[in-house]
Amino acid sequence: WPLFTSLELDRYRDWLEREAGRLGLDGWVRNRTDGSVEALLAGEEPAVQALLSACRRGPPLARVDAIEESLAEPPDQPGFRRLPTR
Repeated sequence: WPLFTSLELDRYRDWLEREAGRLGLDGWVRNRTDGSVEALLAGEEPAVQALLSACRRGPPLARVDAIEESLAEPPDQPGFRRLPTR
C-alpha cells in the first residue's frame, strides 16, 4: 500500500516508522523531494488498515492534506525501515 501525504512537519515520517513497528508491519517510509512522505505498508490487513486510519489524522501538530492508496508488491525485506529521500 503506497501512501502519499502532503504535510507540514518532517516528524510525520518518524511517527509513521514508530507506528508501523508497533503494529508489526513490514515496508518502508521516505521523504520525497516535493515535501511529501511516501510509504509501503505490508502485513496483516487489520494492522495495515489501523495505520492507514491513523495516517489520515497524523501525529500531533502535523497537517495531513491528502492520502492516496494503491496496491503494490510487498517489500523485498522483512521489517520496517527508513529509505533515503527520493
